[in-house]
Amino acid sequence: MISLVVLAAMALTPVERAVAYLSKEVPRWRGENGCFSCHNNGDGARALFRAGVAPEGPVLAETTEWLANPGRWAANPGNPAVSDKTLARIQFGTALLVFGKQEAVCAAAQLIEKDRGADGAWKVDSGSPATYGTVLATVYAREVLRRCGRETRVTDVWLAGTKPGSVLDAAALLLASPGRKDAREYLQRAQATDGGWGEHPGLPSQVFDTAVAVIALGGDARGRAWLIREQQTEGGWVETTRPPGSQSYAQHVSTTAWALMALLE
Repeated sequence: MISLVVLAAMALTPVERAVAYLSKEVPRWRGENGCFSCHNNGDGARALFRAGVAPEGPVLAETTEWLANPGRWAANPGNPAVSDKTLARIQFGTALLVFGKQEAVCAAAQLIEKDRGADGAWKVDSGSPATYGTVLATVYAREVLRRCGRETRVTDVWLAGTKPGSVLDAAALLLASPGRKDAREYLQRAQATDGGWGEHPGLPSQVFDTAVAVIALGGDARGRAWLIREQQTEGGWVETTRPPGSQSYAQHVSTTAWALMALLE
């Protein structure tokens, strides 16, 4: 027998199910752990902002207040062993872009700019939903800087000289430059017969890689259909991890956020 909870979830659209799920999860981390996280209060919040959830409503008010005060970000408690401050600033700044006042965005840009390497890139951990990877992190860091008119020429050169070596990198490069023929062709070649994308051409489809590819392409019907088929009953998606098959709450929430944003394309 199907439970009433399952029946209620089935009555919602995939986007509505994802929004309902993230609306519970985004404030959960702060309440249980006393700090603001990249996965819940960065990626998860950005997806909800994109979906139209009110920044100052009951779900996002605490996160919104945190994001809008970049001067407080350095004091965020957390486990130093798993906290990447450079990545956190980029993820918080990217979420801030969706709703933020210009003054707050520019305060974030000033912090993010300090982490840029001499080559123009922001070096972070290898690409996964919660860690982005250097190419995707650089694309979004540049977006925050550009919103405030800060200098990005060295970053532009670095991105222009970077070649797509994975689905994630190809999608990031296409986001940075929609006219990048090599990145677009890479994604077209890499799409699996089921409609999704894996980390590299020929690998099984993964939610994160599919979501970022769909976003970079400005929407893809087959990719969206694959994501919808993979959505869990409660509204989330199985986390994409490197290597595949691991369990991670952080990756789960970030994966779900990326999938929701892809369905909004």
